[in-house]
Amino acid sequence: MKSSITCVATILLLVGCLPAQTGRQTAPTFELAFNRFYDHAEIGQILQRMQATWPAFLSLDVIGTSVGGREIWVMTVNNPNTGAETEKAAIYIDANIHGNEVQGAEVCLYTLWYLMENYGKLERITTLIDERVFYIVPTVNPDGRDHWFHAANTSSSSRTGIAPVDSDRDGVADEDPPNDLDGDGSITQMRKRVTKDATHKTNPDDPRFMVRCKPGEAGEFIMLGSEGLDDDGDGRVNEDGVGGYDMNRSNPFDWQPEYVQFGAGPYPLYWPETRSVAEFLFARPNIAALQSYHNAGGMMLRGPGAESVPEYPRADLAVYDELGKKGERQLPFYRYLIIHKDLYTVHGGFVNLGAEGLGIISFTNELWASPQAFNTKDRQPNDREDFNDLVMMGSFLTDWKPYDHPEYGPIEIGGWNMWSSRVPPSFMLEELCHRNMAFTLLHAESMPKPEWGPSTIKAISPGLFQVRVTLKNPKLIPTRTALAAQKKIGLPDFVQISVPGTAKVVAAGIVRGAWPHESVDPIENELDRIALESGLPSRGDVTLEWIILGDGPYDVLYLSEKGGRLTATLGL
Repeated sequence: MKSSITCVATILLLVGCLPAQTGRQTAPTFELAFNRFYDHAEIGQILQRMQATWPAFLSLDVIGTSVGGREIWVMTVNNPNTGAETEKAAIYIDANIHGNEVQGAEVCLYTLWYLMENYGKLERITTLIDERVFYIVPTVNPDGRDHWFHAANTSSSSRTGIAPVDSDRDGVADEDPPNDLDGDGSITQMRKRVTKDATHKTNPDDPRFMVRCKPGEAGEFIMLGSEGLDDDGDGRVNEDGVGGYDMNRSNPFDWQPEYVQFGAGPYPLYWPETRSVAEFLFARPNIAALQSYHNAGGMMLRGPGAESVPEYPRADLAVYDELGKKGERQLPFYRYLIIHKDLYTVHGGFVNLGAEGLGIISFTNELWASPQAFNTKDRQPNDREDFNDLVMMGSFLTDWKPYDHPEYGPIEIGGWNMWSSRVPPSFMLEELCHRNMAFTLLHAESMPKPEWGPSTIKAISPGLFQVRVTLKNPKLIPTRTALAAQKKIGLPDFVQISVPGTAKVVAAGIVRGAWPHESVDPIENELDRIALESGLPSRGDVTLEWIILGDGPYDVLYLSEKGGRLTATLGL
């Protein structure tokens, strides 16, 4: 289905924003600022403009709609002059499955922009676009994204989608969300001054901040949580906000019910957003790499998501480790980690579907690392406060103000606002975009790229010939991961030989080892069509042998879901 975006404006006016720079620091063809964030409608306009600017390479489609009826867009990057997209290895990149984790969409836009601006200018970019395919989905959860931008939130709220959920089980859904009582556009904190049973006091070094009292220590305040009212009159505040589920727990691999994994929904792929993405992946077996953007913490995460899932095969770990270690060089302050071991357990996560369910080399990047604030790993206790004061001119903090609360009486409202963590300051956004894009381009460059190696035809006796063909994969990622081969995910690679007239293939096999210790594993069925169950290995090759009764020429066809298609004609 082609996009039906209604273009509100043909040109986005980026007043006061400088356009991003191309690799050669020249004026770009397409001006787009990366020192600001975009809402869902603006993203749609940008994607439409990009497709209109580079129609030969970009195709904009809608893969589904959200609960709220918003379109989920995918931009395909492919050079059709060098082959159909289905015959090239592809990388899938998405972002914003959690509504508040917004900056991944800007990384997706930056990736599209950078690829197009530098085609024909930078050799590596030109090669990538000529030889690879990119599927880029800037926002999987457009409802949550727009709710985060256009409603008052904390830095961590609006993670969910907007399908109503009865979180407090009172028979009514979403009836008691937080309330922006002071009208500052964020949900901050409430505190109440008390004469006894106080749990907190103001920081003696900086009274803007609260510290918990030590046992036996006199305090001044009790903390009442996030801004809000008892909207439904049940004696509780903020207990049933918008939504209340986690789309990144609803994927079919290792899915667990709600009592094990909160937010998973009643069954796998229950939410239309995740179902649309999964169906897109299932229909494209040429996807050989997968990247999903989240925030925050500065991490490049791989699976397994749960300890109960076996560790990946050694051959696959070598691929992950090389990419992860290079990624740590590309992304200062980011760490290459394992989800269940170094973070927490995730059942039904998206990269777990990619890696463990589909056998694709898959990463999640948690965007924005707080040490970037002062570009040092030597963190100080007051780094957050100092960054707000010294760099951000106090914009991350709302001063405490009195408020007459209908349930709590006189209280004060203030504290850190929704922009104070998880997302980078806008002036640091472009570097975040470029460095994370560079990691995904490394991933894309590492996808398999099969090529022919040496071939020989040797006469064994009159009219009987030994034909040998070598296929090589100079890239890091194999055409079939060890996990995919082990689980029989997808199809093996196939190599087929066609002989003319009355010629006949009388024997076939896969050559193992090298002379003088080589051997041939014989093929017993379909001698003219050899299945490579393990595909072509990482930076390796496979040699095949046929014994043919009858002269050539012989036509050889190689087919691979993730390696594409190669043809050759062999003759004496």
